[in-house]
Amino acid sequence: MFGVLTLESPILRWPQMKSLRVVIADDDGVTLLALRKVLTGLGHEVVGEAADGQQAVALVGETQPDLVFLDIRMPHVDGLAAARLIQNQRPTPLIMISAYTEAGLGSEAAGAGAHGYIVKPFSADRIKPAIELALTAFQKSRDMEHKLHEAQEALESRKLIERAKGILMRQTGLDEESAYLKLQKTARNENRKLVDVARAVITADQLRRDNGPAPRISRSR
Repeated sequence: MFGVLTLESPILRWPQMKSLRVVIADDDGVTLLALRKVLTGLGHEVVGEAADGQQAVALVGETQPDLVFLDIRMPHVDGLAAARLIQNQRPTPLIMISAYTEAGLGSEAAGAGAHGYIVKPFSADRIKPAIELALTAFQKSRDMEHKLHEAQEALESRKLIERAKGILMRQTGLDEESAYLKLQKTARNENRKLVDVARAVITADQLRRDNGPAPRISRSR
C-alpha cells in the first residue's frame, strides 16, 4: 500500500531521477497547468494532457508513457476506471491525484492499479518523492508478477515431466528413476531442455493413441 502525500507531509530528499515521459489528466485546466510546470521543472516531458478519463486512456495507448497522473474525479470515465483500463492495456506506473481526503480513496486507487496517491494542492517537493515511490512500487509489482510466472512455469514443467515419466514407464517397463534418467540423457544428448523432451514424449504418445495400432500386413505365400 502506498502512502498519501499532503502539504503537511515531511519533505523528502531524493537523488536526481531520469527524465520520464508523462501523461497527465485532470478536468481542471489550472491543475493541469500547475502539474505540467512542476513536472517540466523536474526535468520530465509531458507527452499528453487529457481533460477526462476517456481521453487519458487513449493518450496512454498512443504515447506509451513512462508515468501517468490521473485525477480521481473526471467526467465520462473517472480516474479509477481509467486506471483499470490503462493497466489492462499496458501496465504503467500511475499516480492518482485528488482534492479529496475521504477514507478509502487510497485503497480504491491501489485496487484500481495506482502506485501512488497525492492530494491537491501539490508542489515539486511532494511530486518528486511521489514519483520515486510510484516507480519503486511498480517495479516491485512487476518483479512479483515475474516470480509468480516463473513459479507457475516450474509447476507446469514438473507436471509435464511426471507425465512423460509415466508414459516411458508404461511403454518400456522402466521404473520411475530409470525413466527420469532416460529423459535427462535424451535432453543432454540432444542439447534440449528436459521439459521440451517431456513434451515430445507426450506428443508422440498422443499421436500413437490417435492413430491407433499400425495395421498388420500379411505375407502371401
